[in-house]
Amino acid sequence: MIARCTVDYDGRLQAHLPSAVRLIMVKADGSVSVHADGGAYKPLNWMNAPNRLVIDEDAGVWRVTAAGRRDSLVIKVEEVLDDITHEMGTDPGLQKDGVEAQLQQLLAQQPATISEGFTLVRREFPTKIGPVDLLCRDSAGATVAVEVKRIGEIDGVEQLTRYLHYLNSDPTLAPVRGVLVAQNIKPQAKVLAADRSIDCVEVDYDELRGIESTELRLF
Repeated sequence: MIARCTVDYDGRLQAHLPSAVRLIMVKADGSVSVHADGGAYKPLNWMNAPNRLVIDEDAGVWRVTAAGRRDSLVIKVEEVLDDITHEMGTDPGLQKDGVEAQLQQLLAQQPATISEGFTLVRREFPTKIGPVDLLCRDSAGATVAVEVKRIGEIDGVEQLTRYLHYLNSDPTLAPVRGVLVAQNIKPQAKVLAADRSIDCVEVDYDELRGIESTELRLF
């Protein structure tokens, strides 16, 4: 939707976008983002899934609340300039580069290098929202969802959060905890992961390839 609107976010901080023409996107997974006509791909404000969107058409108010968190986003639509809905179908997903794909394969062969006692249940565990890179069991038999990245960034934490929300709705798997594994994890991603109770593990790709002792740093 392209509309003249104001936007107010309330969460760890408060933010206000005054009245202007903006692009409002609602994706099939429930995420909502507000874009300006600039700034490349990055939205001005957004709410990632899982969340709840309630639209009061009479008042022109969109209220988005995050599942399990107090964050909220309120969009007040003053004028609708264009509105379109399009079903895009199932996306085949991002094709991993050689390093990331090989890293996932090596970790599947050596899950204990992620954490002592880890065993592999399945690689590319299928879900309706995409495959989980590695589904493991820890030494206590609990389920662990592992997301593998070459560089760990906020997007990887958000992706794993969605997987955990979906997997924990399955009583045969719950409770499921998450681990983000990468060669390097950005500081912002570590902060967000800690807030979501997701562990971060950095691995040395070359050492894994040589099947040598891998240096891990757990945050």
